[in-house]
Amino acid sequence: MPSRRPRTGPERLVAMDGLRLVAAVMVAAYHFLGTPTPHFWGRTELRDLAPFLHEISRYGWLGVEFFFAISGFVICMSCWGRTPAQFTVSRIARLFPAYWCAVLLVVALVLVSRIGQWPAATRIDPRTVLGNLTMAPGPLGVELVDRVGWTLWVEARFYLLMAVLLVFGLSYRRVVIFCGGWLLAGVIALELHSPLLDELVLPRYTGLFVAGIVLYLMRRFGQSLLLWLLLGFAWCYELTALGRRVADHAAVPPGESPPSWAVCAAVLTVCLGLLALAGAGGPLTRLRWRWPVIAGELTYPFYLVHQSIGIPLAKGLIRAFPGPGPLPWMAVSVVCMLGLSLVIHRTVERRLGHLLRHRLTLDMRVRDVAAQPALTRTR
Repeated sequence: MPSRRPRTGPERLVAMDGLRLVAAVMVAAYHFLGTPTPHFWGRTELRDLAPFLHEISRYGWLGVEFFFAISGFVICMSCWGRTPAQFTVSRIARLFPAYWCAVLLVVALVLVSRIGQWPAATRIDPRTVLGNLTMAPGPLGVELVDRVGWTLWVEARFYLLMAVLLVFGLSYRRVVIFCGGWLLAGVIALELHSPLLDELVLPRYTGLFVAGIVLYLMRRFGQSLLLWLLLGFAWCYELTALGRRVADHAAVPPGESPPSWAVCAAVLTVCLGLLALAGAGGPLTRLRWRWPVIAGELTYPFYLVHQSIGIPLAKGLIRAFPGPGPLPWMAVSVVCMLGLSLVIHRTVERRLGHLLRHRLTLDMRVRDVAAQPALTRTR
């Protein structure tokens, strides 16, 4: 049996930043090169423009699954030892500044210029903008302004589940029971086809979050047969549930085969293996390079802007200067999005994020102090 005494060490895992970059590149590759939409970049089909890149990039949507598994590990690590209020403040300060900036940038570009082929279904009106600023536009019945925003709503519900667990306090036993109970709830949700359970339990992604959490438990408390069994169940669950996600991407143009479940399962297994090597005491844990940290800082803003701003930018450049062809302008767009991500990180994420964290923490402390006399009088 492993020791239940947590290991000490630096909380910053450089390899995790590198894995976040890998996941972001996978998603960006899918949106730029792997999309099955006919004539996405003009008259030439992607499979004719870059056959090899298109073939491997059309599995890039699995980067979203990779993000969820990484999130299970990182969120469990970051919330250990925190109160629910501290955890909530950290998530608000981390996610909302860059997200608000990305949404407002898309709105500004749609309203001020027509540099790209914006989706016809996108409606920019006050109700749509306000709904998107909450990070839950889908449940509020409005269109997504930032097309990747649906994944943030999935993340938010995962954070809610972790916050509920934090109310009871984190311990090895409680987190293990939580993971096992969540997997069971996912199976029940899949069987009942209940929209309410689907919203609360996230059955399509349960195995990914649980796998990440279990790998963090291995890092913190050491490996054990129980944790390996739990990880194995999470892996089996997720590869089985993966069939639904594969079916979502089965619509392809004539002459192109739908994505293979076996390939998707292999890619996802490799991703989980990399996460284990990077977080659960594997060789990648010892990485101390500087560049993954810098890349990790840019990953979130790049993820937010690469599709809703980067693709319209590339399409506008292709229409204005068709000579070089689509591929060079795609590369230019990606470079521009990296530059924009750096600006968002330095001017918005750092400053506004720090301000939000400071002010929200201060407000909670003031309210706690003000509540103490009333509590004393009650007693």
